[in-house]
Amino acid sequence: MKISLALGPRRGLSPQTAWGCLTTNLAIPGFGSLLGGRRIGYVQAGLGLAGVLLTTCCGVRFFWWFFKNWSRIQDPAADPVVVLGELWQAVRWPLLGIALFAASWLWALGTSWAIVREARRAQAPIPPPRLQS
Repeated sequence: MKISLALGPRRGLSPQTAWGCLTTNLAIPGFGSLLGGRRIGYVQAGLGLAGVLLTTCCGVRFFWWFFKNWSRIQDPAADPVVVLGELWQAVRWPLLGIALFAASWLWALGTSWAIVREARRAQAPIPPPRLQS
């Protein structure tokens, strides 16, 4: 079985499929854009996955540092500026990962909304039934 990540030609989507793309993008940014035939979904997915990996890896290190330094952080005699500086050094990479994921999520949400609007415009209006007398 051959698996390909290449997109096929863009085709018109039904409103139900477009809403499916939107909900997929809410869960995993970029993948709904790919389902909708948008190449930008590759960038969105890469950015989202990079954000999750950065948050996870660096977040584990941050929690390790935080619990290791808990007594120093809670010490009333400690200089708060020094403690906040050390805290910033430990938390900046996990926060960058969160920001990357949030950016990809918002970008994918905007793309999804464009897919839904395009599907609504492409749908032919259904004429009302004829009244018979």
